[in-house]
Amino acid sequence: MLDLIVRGGTLVTPQGLRRAELGVLDGKIVRIEPEIAEKSRRELSATGLYLFPGLIDVHVHFNEPGRAHWEGIASGSAALARGGGTLFFDMPLNSLPCTLDGPSFDQKLSAMRASACTDFALWGGLTPKNLDRLEELAGRGVIGFKAFMCDSGLPEFPPCDDGSLYEGMRIAARLGLVVAVHAESEGLTAHLTRRMRERGRGWREYAASRPVLSELEAIQRALLLAQETGCKLHIVHISSGTGVALAAEARARGVDVSLETCPHYLAFTEEDLERLGAVGKCAPPLRSGSEQDRLWQEVLGGSVDIIASDHSPSPPELKQGPDFFAAWGGIAGVQSTLAVMLTQGWQQRGLALERVAALLAQNPARRFGLRDKGGLEPGKDADFTLVDLGQEHTLAPEELAYRHPISPYLGRRFRGVVRGTWLRGEPVFLEGKITRPSEVRLQTP
Repeated sequence: MLDLIVRGGTLVTPQGLRRAELGVLDGKIVRIEPEIAEKSRRELSATGLYLFPGLIDVHVHFNEPGRAHWEGIASGSAALARGGGTLFFDMPLNSLPCTLDGPSFDQKLSAMRASACTDFALWGGLTPKNLDRLEELAGRGVIGFKAFMCDSGLPEFPPCDDGSLYEGMRIAARLGLVVAVHAESEGLTAHLTRRMRERGRGWREYAASRPVLSELEAIQRALLLAQETGCKLHIVHISSGTGVALAAEARARGVDVSLETCPHYLAFTEEDLERLGAVGKCAPPLRSGSEQDRLWQEVLGGSVDIIASDHSPSPPELKQGPDFFAAWGGIAGVQSTLAVMLTQGWQQRGLALERVAALLAQNPARRFGLRDKGGLEPGKDADFTLVDLGQEHTLAPEELAYRHPISPYLGRRFRGVVRGTWLRGEPVFLEGKITRPSEVRLQTP
């Protein structure tokens, strides 16, 4: 007898859309057939709904331990589940301590097991001060290493100079792990920040202090170092179509690089900062309409591998004040990734639903070696979300599961409503409520 049969839905698979029934046993998908004749302990009607694989968000900052008042694992993972997600990769900052060695990894792992309502993976940090601890982190099971090529904004997580990044990539290559880089030039951004702050402290000056050129220069250096060391490179939150094109050219030459962008770069332009204020501040910043159009062209053309939220919230007071440079730079968006991709992508730009599923689930699982995740097929974990594509909704503060109901997406009209999310066949979000599953698991490559 099966544990669960999902009947009447349309499955979103890499091969296209498929009307079929899905059977689950012991947390795994074991049947996908036009009609399943076996009995089950539970049946779920998905008539009129679409089954997507559970979203995998490879880039979040839930800030626990140490800064749980900024978000926290419980609220952050609940927001992920409400948005259709079943797995997140937590960054090594902005928690305190940062995940830079074995003990800090253990501390974060304990917090995750106590509070997460979905599966999770943990990034380890790569900084000039912990090169001798990378192997220790790899032994604990980090999904990869995260490095900044510019000031992170936190003194406890310093940026890598070229030498330390080179050495870190050599170690990561030997360990077989991915290095993710925040690619902005420290030299250019520091120089332009000083110059722009003399002119003013508004959003226009901030945007001008971190131009596309700064991103391109850092991407180029990271690509050269990865090529030289043989390291698997992941470039996070690329904000520009020009940046994607540069990295895609290197990949065509044989550099092992994957490319990530974020929903906010696809949904907003720098002109939206006039209305949003610091709620829309991020680094790299939002770009021009023409750069956004080119970014969409790269997404539609297949050059972008992964869409991740870069969810990086803060208390409201850190998003206030007259000095845009001083405000915290981070977007609260983990709950809205699928909504953006269905609205701006599928509905408005013609992005196929199977491509949405690939960008949000299949590609992340493949890139980071998670064989049990990322798809609706026998043998995979029964991680899925049910979506009503026939419905629209306007995002309201009371819908947000975040610790602080702040988001640039508030008031935005979205296509598609998540009706429920299941982790290994157990509901984690259903009928408007979060239910913690019997087990959450650390995912390792």
